[in-house]
Amino acid sequence: MKYRCVIFDCDGTLINTLEDIAVSMNNALARYGFPEVPLERYTGMVGWGIARLAYLALPEDARSEGTVHQVAAEASRFYFENPLGASKPYPGMAELAAGLRAKKIKTAVLSNKPEAVLHLVIAGLFPAGTFDVVRGERPGGLRKPDPSLVWELLVELDAGPADTIFAGDSEIDLETARNAGCYPLGVTWGYRPRSTLEAAGAAGIIDRPEDLWRLL
Repeated sequence: MKYRCVIFDCDGTLINTLEDIAVSMNNALARYGFPEVPLERYTGMVGWGIARLAYLALPEDARSEGTVHQVAAEASRFYFENPLGASKPYPGMAELAAGLRAKKIKTAVLSNKPEAVLHLVIAGLFPAGTFDVVRGERPGGLRKPDPSLVWELLVELDAGPADTIFAGDSEIDLETARNAGCYPLGVTWGYRPRSTLEAAGAAGIIDRPEDLWRLL
């Protein structure tokens, strides 16, 4: 096959996690006396990690470093304790992941979600061993769109950028793919519109998980 490896973003690509993320952040906002954010607004706010999400969710006049840190920490705590309230894989994604494994195509998950929570979510929604590597944000570590994260994954997977599709639903994912030299594949069932994926430089865009097979 042309490609030997597929790296997936998590939120908005593998799994619809938006409601659980929104509940966690709104719980944190309410605890500190700030207004909650409507669910639909979160579609344009997620993807950069929990600290950036807290910054965007807070009122503009409350975005001090200390307040952002407090709200992000509370949201992370709540999310770690409640990671799977409404989250579920997108239709066809479990079948795609199983099919890739059967074809011996290596797979990884790369997310800006805290790694401890990411492992809980993946383990709770996919059979053990579905993905070869699952990597999230680590304390003090880098996050997408830094290409170093992809290159570290590829060393573990014994693959190269030219062998790899990076599939994601956001401009952050596509920038990561382009920075790393992978094939930047946009997916339309997630949190960003097709126009955002096109503007972000997607080399291809698919509307259903099974459409990935055309590239392979």
